[in-house]
Amino acid sequence: MTRSTPAEATPTPSGATCCRCKRWTYAPVEVGYIERPSGPGVTLYACPSHAVSMTPSPMPGEAQRPA
Repeated sequence: MTRSTPAEATPTPSGATCCRCKRWTYAPVEVGYIERPSGPGVTLYACPSHAVSMTPSPMPGEAQRPA
């Protein structure tokens, strides 16, 4: 049996910054998407307490017209 280093044993934290309160949340909720003409779009995330009061905007692919 080998002993792993602490850096290998610790997973990278996942989450996002809330677009309303600017605090880190480990349970982000997608609430919007901003299209950019010069690169990939940006997904907006909110913490669960602020997500319930925000009006969601279309996510990628939802606003496209069917062919």
